[in-house]
Amino acid sequence: MVEQQQSLPLDVIIAASAAFHRPSPAGSMAAVVTRECETEDCSKEAKLQCPTCIKLGIQGSYFCSQECFKGSWGTHKLLHKKAKEDKTKDEGKNCVEKEVNTDPWPGYRYTGKLRPHYPLTPMRLVPGSIQRPDYADHPLAAEVGLLAGMSETEQTLKGTSQIKILNAEEIEGMRVVCKLAREVLDIAAMMVKPGVTTEEIDHAVHLACTARNCYPSPLNYYNFPKSCCTSVNEVICHGIPDRRALQEGDILNVDITVYHNGYHGDLNETFFVGEVDEGAKRLVQTTYECLMQAIDAVKPGVRYRELGNIIQKHAQANGFSVVRSYCGHGIHKLFHTAPNVPHYAKNKAVGVMKPGHVFTIEPMICEGGWQDETWPDGWTAVTRDGKRSAQFEHTLLVTETGCDILTRRLDDNGRAHFLTQM
Repeated sequence: MVEQQQSLPLDVIIAASAAFHRPSPAGSMAAVVTRECETEDCSKEAKLQCPTCIKLGIQGSYFCSQECFKGSWGTHKLLHKKAKEDKTKDEGKNCVEKEVNTDPWPGYRYTGKLRPHYPLTPMRLVPGSIQRPDYADHPLAAEVGLLAGMSETEQTLKGTSQIKILNAEEIEGMRVVCKLAREVLDIAAMMVKPGVTTEEIDHAVHLACTARNCYPSPLNYYNFPKSCCTSVNEVICHGIPDRRALQEGDILNVDITVYHNGYHGDLNETFFVGEVDEGAKRLVQTTYECLMQAIDAVKPGVRYRELGNIIQKHAQANGFSVVRSYCGHGIHKLFHTAPNVPHYAKNKAVGVMKPGHVFTIEPMICEGGWQDETWPDGWTAVTRDGKRSAQFEHTLLVTETGCDILTRRLDDNGRAHFLTQM
C-alpha cells in the first residue's frame, strides 16, 4: 500500500506584523522579534509561515520566500506527519481507563470525536413472567451467526406492502403500550445531565420497562445488546449504551420501544446535555418542527411518500439535510412492518393512509451531509462527515379526520422536553 501523495501548500501565510513587533509599556524599550529563514544555509529574515503548521499547532516554520519554502518541502512535510501521528496517539489516550483500552476497534477511522467505551455490560435479564416478542429468546450470534435475535414473524411478512388496518381491540392495545413507552422515556429524560453514562440510562430504562410488565423491545432484536438506543452527537440512530459519561454540550437521543400484551410502542426525543451551543439548538428545534409538520399532514387519503417532501422542505430551508438510509415504519404486533415511511423528498414509498393504520414518523436531520456510515458493532449509524444529527419520533394512529399521537407527552401540553431549555 502506498501513501497518497500530499500536495504542496502553495499559499504560505504572511505572519501578522503584531507577532513580530508588539507594543511595549510606556517608558520601556520594545524588543523587536526577528526570525531567520529555516531553510538550510539561508539566514535571511523570515516573514512567511507554513499554514499547515499553524493549523497543527507546530511552533516556528518561518521562511523568507515561497522559493525557500518549496525547496525545504521534502523535509518540512515530515513535521506535519509527526504532528498528525502525535495527535492520533493523544486521542487514543482518551480511550484508556486505568491502563485498559476502552476503544474496542483500534485503528478504526471514526468520522467524528465520539468514541465507544467498552467493555459493555452483559445483556440484562427480563423476568420470565413478562410476555416477550418472538425474537427475545432467539439464540445469540455465537450460536447461529447472522440470524441472531431474528423475528420469524417479521421475516414471514418481509417484502409485503400490505398495511394492516387495526380493529378496535388492537387500537386499544396500541394506546396502552404507547402510553407505557412514553412513561419510560420520561424517566430517561430525568437522567440526562453531564456525568451520567448512557449505560446508567439504559439500566433505568430496563427497570422502568419491567416495573410496567413490559419487555424492552430492542433487547436481543437481531442481537442488539441493550434495552434502548442512545445516540450522541454525530450518531444518527441505534447507538449502543455504554460507559461513556455524557459531557456538557452534548446532544443525546434516547429511543424507547416497549412490548406489552402483544404490542410494541415506539418513540424518541433528542435532549440537551447541560448548556449547548446555538447550532445544537437550531438543529434540534428544526428536527422537532420537521416531525410536527409531517404529523399535521397525516389523515386518510394522504400518500405516505408525501411526508418526505414536507420534512425535507423544512430541513433544507434551515440549512440541514435529511438522512435517507433509515425510515419510519408500521408498528403494532410487529416491531417493524409496512408501511415504510421515508423522510426525504421524491421517495417512492408505497401506500395511502387509511383509518386504523399505525406507524411511526422519525426524521433524522443532520448539520452537514446526509450520508451515513456504521461502526464495526453493526448498529451505530454515524454521519460520514462527523457532524451532529438529531431525531424525534412518535407513533401515530390514522383516524377518520386526522391522527392521534399515541406517544404524546401528557405533561407540558405535549411539548418535547428540550423546549424547556430553549
